[in-house]
Amino acid sequence: MIDRKPLNASLTAVKKAFPKAKPKLGMILGSGLSDIADAFKPLGTLSYDKIPGLGKAGVVGHAGRLLWGESAGVETFIFQGRRHYYEGVSWDAVATPLFLLKSLGAKAVFLTNAAGGTNPKWKPGDLMIIEDHINMMGVTPLLGKHDPFWGQRFPDQSFIYDRKLRAALARAGQKAKISLRKGVYFAGTGPTYETPAEIRAWRKLGADAVGMSTVPEAMLANAAGLRVVGLSCITNMAAGILNQPLTHEEVFETSQKAMSNMKKLILQFWKELAKEKI
Repeated sequence: MIDRKPLNASLTAVKKAFPKAKPKLGMILGSGLSDIADAFKPLGTLSYDKIPGLGKAGVVGHAGRLLWGESAGVETFIFQGRRHYYEGVSWDAVATPLFLLKSLGAKAVFLTNAAGGTNPKWKPGDLMIIEDHINMMGVTPLLGKHDPFWGQRFPDQSFIYDRKLRAALARAGQKAKISLRKGVYFAGTGPTYETPAEIRAWRKLGADAVGMSTVPEAMLANAAGLRVVGLSCITNMAAGILNQPLTHEEVFETSQKAMSNMKKLILQFWKELAKEKI
């Protein structure tokens, strides 16, 4: 259940730090991807530990800062790192970025993550537009007493990942000459990596990439009326595909290697968004 008290406090803190901020869009950066924010013109920064309900990032590769920035004339809140359910924090920390975005008038959120690839034809460094997801976390942040802020009691999830935004992201890839995969993101609870048997089963269920995040944020954003678009950086091949163990260091290193393409893609995507007047 999401507690509105820390969320309201977070909104007060952000308004005090950025009194003139009117973000049109938000972006949440996954493991090792925080440096993407360097591609934006900075208008202000605020550490997560200064935002009640969010708190200091608890995973290596997540900078733990909110950047108020701009690119192609699109004012953006960039969350450099995310909080995860497996950290043992309440849903408040996961929900805070979406609460701030909706409260401040944003219309959409761009979700990024580092993920394991389940398709043996793919390779580390590939980028995948998320077309849909499978929630195998066994939980949802919408459990508990209904709060109208998050929309209807039973939100439809037929079109979580906005078709027009996905098309704009695909166009950005073509213009930036960056090849993009398309597929289904599968979310487990973590923090353990999956077993080879699990990967074989999940692949049969339709998973193209697996991870431990993003899905709760997509569910909340969709329920709250925000348009959602998502991108996975394939940082490793999932368990059992290659005969080697999985490590967070590999995830971080590969995401860093993919940084140049990610920045090019996102800057072009923001140009596409500016044309759409999001």
